Amino acid sequence: MLEMKAISKSFPGVVALDEVGFSVCRGEIHTLMGENGAGKSTLMKILAGIYQKDSGQIILKGVPTEIRNEHHALQLGIAMVHQELNNFPDMTVAENIFAGREPSTFGILNRGKMNSMAHKVLGDFRLTTDPGKPMRELSISEMQLVEIAKAVSCNADLLIMDEPTSAISSNDARFLFGVLQRLKESGVSVIYISHKMDEVFRISDRITVLRDGKWISTQRADKVTWGGLIKSMVGRELKELYPQREITIGEPVLQVEKLGRGKAFADISFIVRKGEILGLAGLVGSGRTEILESLFGFIPADTGEILAGGKRVEINTPFDAISYGIALVPEDRKLSGLNLEASVMFNITLPTLTKLANQIGIINRKKETGAADSIIHKLRIKAHSLYQGVGNLSGGNQQKIVIAKWLLSRPSILLLDEPTRGIDIGAKSEIYRLMNDLVSRGISILMVSSEMTELIGMCDRILTIRKGCLSGEFSQTQFNQEHILTAIMP
Repeated sequence: MLEMKAISKSFPGVVALDEVGFSVCRGEIHTLMGENGAGKSTLMKILAGIYQKDSGQIILKGVPTEIRNEHHALQLGIAMVHQELNNFPDMTVAENIFAGREPSTFGILNRGKMNSMAHKVLGDFRLTTDPGKPMRELSISEMQLVEIAKAVSCNADLLIMDEPTSAISSNDARFLFGVLQRLKESGVSVIYISHKMDEVFRISDRITVLRDGKWISTQRADKVTWGGLIKSMVGRELKELYPQREITIGEPVLQVEKLGRGKAFADISFIVRKGEILGLAGLVGSGRTEILESLFGFIPADTGEILAGGKRVEINTPFDAISYGIALVPEDRKLSGLNLEASVMFNITLPTLTKLANQIGIINRKKETGAADSIIHKLRIKAHSLYQGVGNLSGGNQQKIVIAKWLLSRPSILLLDEPTRGIDIGAKSEIYRLMNDLVSRGISILMVSSEMTELIGMCDRILTIRKGCLSGEFSQTQFNQEHILTAIMP
């Protein structure tokens, strides 16, 4: 189906791809793996016509091909589901699905036909979303499923999927794997990028590893071991993904009593103690993220009480939360956590500018530079300079910057919403070690994650949420994946 020979691509100051070779057979699910910044997405964006290669050759179905742009790639039968949501938020679901290929009659858009076609496409993915609804009104998981449905509806011969399950539930992921199997049986080739090891071994025929912009290996999935794959990706062995810790858990620092907000969640009560990692487990849409948003004042709760440090507090804005020592690392770092157009230093120091300014509000640049430089070295953030654009960094380094900016504010409570979403296993390991370091210094963490192994590996306790209500509590001695899943399932 496809051969990519000696593909090279450079950006200012960075060699993203260095003579990478890659091939895909017809009717194959071929997984592309590597750390963030290894070159996976760049290689696929060249194939999808988003970037132009500097050198090398693309042979598609036996024919040397120059892919001019995304529209040309679609004409050649290549469709891509992007890691970062790539939609038009103010257009409808149907308009997003058929953008660039709208049905028309005598050159006039046939909206009724388009909505009917979109309804069928959505139905194939068990989505009951109204095709006429604006995309911005959908949840992140719904947006991701619409993007997947859109790509599949193009009837492409070659489907590229970049982290398609990073924002959807495990049930939706299982359904997607069934769709991919049917596509494979019909002769469609799939290039699959993921950092989730379990799903990689579940669906892959072959696995190719990139590291630092270079090809490392291509092997049959049934010939690869978990440890061998990690070593190929990171160049070293990761002996302990979830590092052990011995920490004395202290007094309550955050108490939530009968918290409620509309239809999102109701009657939520729990305690977070000093030096504790408390997990929130639930399906996508169960109310996990909404609870964190209310604790941070992004969308205040309607009912209930919040106590910080034993005192009742009113949290109506993020400014209130920050003043009480609460910080939030959001689910979508690019949408809510970073200013992608700004520099590394701007993003890191933004929440603490008042502490870096003098009495008349003028920022001390030397102090700002020193603070940013110190936290960058501490978290081992890979950036060429403090003035590099955040949008040019890998996902793992972007996530570290979101965490870094809050660490400068010295919070006592850190809210983490999907802290390792879309980052490689090496970066995950570093974030886990950072979390342990934070709780050893007395910071408390309230964490939402869709990865059950992550919750079990990192948390001291886990609360389960089902349809906006608490459905269970598990201590470490009670951790059992089957029991926790039973508590979160409707």
